[in-house]
Amino acid sequence: MGLWQRLERRLAEQHQRGLWRQRTGHAAGLLDFAGNDYLGLAQDPRLAEAQAVAARRLGAGSGASHLVSGHREVHEALEQRLAALVGRPRALLFSTGYMANLAVIQTLCSAQTRLFHDRLNHASLLDGAALSGARSRRFHHRDLDDLAAMLTRRPAASEALIVSDGVFSMDGDVADIAKLATLTQRHSAALMIDDAHGIGVLGEHGDGCVGRAFGCDRVPILVGTLGKALGSFGAFVAGEPRLIEALIQFARPYIYTTALPPGVAAASLAALDILAAEPERRTRLQANIRHFRQLANAAALPLLDSHTPIQPLLLGEPSRAMSWQASLAARGCQVGAIRPPSVAAGAARLRITLSAAHTPTMIEQLVTALVACQEQEHSAQCHA
Repeated sequence: MGLWQRLERRLAEQHQRGLWRQRTGHAAGLLDFAGNDYLGLAQDPRLAEAQAVAARRLGAGSGASHLVSGHREVHEALEQRLAALVGRPRALLFSTGYMANLAVIQTLCSAQTRLFHDRLNHASLLDGAALSGARSRRFHHRDLDDLAAMLTRRPAASEALIVSDGVFSMDGDVADIAKLATLTQRHSAALMIDDAHGIGVLGEHGDGCVGRAFGCDRVPILVGTLGKALGSFGAFVAGEPRLIEALIQFARPYIYTTALPPGVAAASLAALDILAAEPERRTRLQANIRHFRQLANAAALPLLDSHTPIQPLLLGEPSRAMSWQASLAARGCQVGAIRPPSVAAGAARLRITLSAAHTPTMIEQLVTALVACQEQEHSAQCHA
């Protein structure tokens, strides 16, 4: 079988299994409960203005990688502000969180390294492990007894790196950072946390579920993104100077990538200003989460246990998730339907995301639409 014939077969199988993916923009007229704009900053005119001003002054693009001529003062300023936000000595910008995770794991690991991953870690962390050359094991989700047993069995002469999401992107639950850090130190390992969905949302200052509460001595490797709660684009790695210098010297996703456009960096700086000046956004977000969960639980919707903006509604089969998604759209709400391989087989779901930009009335409209989907399904089953 040739390459194109094999590809066509795979495409046909994807269709047949009900797993066909399509690019989806924000549909005009629908309430957006699908994105990651947790603080409502992506549409804030202050970010757009900061980006436009910087673009007019410095150009639409950076023109080169950071190591050639693309590193500007605005990048340097953003790295310093991000390091201060999360309480680390230094931070290093990346174009995406995916690239940041690949860069860290490939740079730090070798054939002598043993990698230990939470089973529900983001795909970028798993791909980084696969490309690193290290031997990798996956412990049961948030099961630190399982992790401890794996660490105990590892070869005495090996290095060890433990890797976990901070907030798990499909379930919305949070890693037990304190216990992970204690276990890591007990076994002379290193700990890496990807806090993509915690930065800006959690913590007293919006510094995430790791942030200032867990400094470099407990969580030496911290990854965060700018395209979720901060409403912009890009990512960063924060930690000690030796970590940052190692990434500059050896991380291929950093060395061989054009630097972020200066306007994008300026927009991120504006977002950090707003994060510091308007803590009420985080307060409003938490109130929205409580309001949604109270209504959803009262309606006996199949909601997973999450107290972050990510609120998964477990439906099981891909066809059921797609059917609910379409019904919600017809009722004015845009929600993401998540199917394998993004989640395990039999765990398809609606991934509902909440924002500080949502009003109580919007949330009530969403729950009313969800209840209608549930009642429509029950009615169809009764008449089957």
